[in-house]
Amino acid sequence: MMQFLLADILPAVPEMVMATGAMLLLILGVLQKKNASLMLTQLAMVLIVVTAILLLHAPHGAETAFSGMFVSNRFIIFAKILILISGLLVLPLAQGALPSAGTKFFEYPILILFAMIGMMLMVSANNFLSFYIGLELQSLSIYVLAACNRDNEKSSEAGLKYFILGSLTSGILLYGISLIYGFSGTIEFNALHGFFVGEVNPTSMPIGLLVGLILVITASAFKISAVPFHMWTPDVYEGAPTPVTAFMSTAPKIAASVILVRLMLEPFASWQGQWQQVIIVLSAASMVIGALGALRQRNIKRLMAYSSIGHVGFVLMGLASASDSGVQAILIYLGIYISMSIGVFSIIMMMQRHGEARESTSDLSGFAKTHPLAAIAMTIFMLSMAGIPPFAGFFGKYYVLLAALDAKLYTLAVIGVLSSVISTYYYINIIRLMYFDELGEPLEKLHSEAIRGVLMLTAVFNLFYVIYPTRLIHGAIAAAQTLFL
Repeated sequence: MMQFLLADILPAVPEMVMATGAMLLLILGVLQKKNASLMLTQLAMVLIVVTAILLLHAPHGAETAFSGMFVSNRFIIFAKILILISGLLVLPLAQGALPSAGTKFFEYPILILFAMIGMMLMVSANNFLSFYIGLELQSLSIYVLAACNRDNEKSSEAGLKYFILGSLTSGILLYGISLIYGFSGTIEFNALHGFFVGEVNPTSMPIGLLVGLILVITASAFKISAVPFHMWTPDVYEGAPTPVTAFMSTAPKIAASVILVRLMLEPFASWQGQWQQVIIVLSAASMVIGALGALRQRNIKRLMAYSSIGHVGFVLMGLASASDSGVQAILIYLGIYISMSIGVFSIIMMMQRHGEARESTSDLSGFAKTHPLAAIAMTIFMLSMAGIPPFAGFFGKYYVLLAALDAKLYTLAVIGVLSSVISTYYYINIIRLMYFDELGEPLEKLHSEAIRGVLMLTAVFNLFYVIYPTRLIHGAIAAAQTLFL
């Protein structure tokens, strides 16, 4: 009996270790409330590294836990590693930014840990119940993080907006799940796949199943900020503390993108003709609105919000390809996007004057004269996001466009290229401001080794990715093949 129970929970050991560690850190934070923030951040980073090691040494074959509600395989492990890398890069940023914003509180690293646990549970979900539990654990943690700067009205507003719209999305998701359950009689992913293959003709599917599928896609699109479910993104990105925005721009998008890929290519694989058209529309709209919406932004965090919407469009293009090359491209793109996005937000955290954060793009005027190394790093990130070779971002877009062309999605590929050309304008404009505009009142020198370290790591990755891309590419290929065996 004991051996059976051990086998049933073994694939979930990394999550169990992380959850246990997070709860112990919460107790430690309560007991050592004063001056506990730095210590808890360091312990949280150690916990993330331990969890990543456990994942890397976990069996890469398909294994289930908790009576089939939890599944682990090479694809899921790859996604979890990306989530952990995102958290590991974001955690030290807070030590350089949150104290100066008057929000030095010990709960920050713990909430990051619980959010990542929710994301890991979500990507490992093998039925809609475990999917929803992981989604809510992630969402509740991020609601609090977005509003953690309690003395700032914008932060409180951001948390409230995200909470209200997130709650509405949860209702939409539950309604979609209830419709799927009502017509199929199951919420298990494997059983749903068998049901749709064996009993439902995709050309004449019940309208309730189709509506349920659309509602599930809608809820997932909200979590990744896909158009037209992107309304919350600019306001929440602007209002939330910058380290929280850096986290929100990466880890939750990775988790939501991965579970969306799994849903479309596992339980709903036989409905490709139905969901593919929806994904194509979401992809095209996200790329176009993301590129055009950023053109008129003067707040750099809002600009990055629209930029992230455009990048989501490329991720959805890979999903629309519905092929192993498309999934490989998604994983490579997400891995590269982590370094680009967190790198940019580490620069944004350096934009301070008289101890206050500055967020206008005009504040970067003459930035290269006072912060030459940071300006070089920002140039690397901007060129990488624009998809200009030889920086890492070029390869992410290249693989996605290649997958779209292989799938004969020529119109979508053309829209992707055109939106990239448009977005190049505002990325290059940032570089112009830093190097060619007159220096006004200079930004302060930020004495934070943590931010400098993250900045250096992300800039080096984007600059030298072309020299050694094989590790990420081979890992993505092996992970993607798991879904097509």
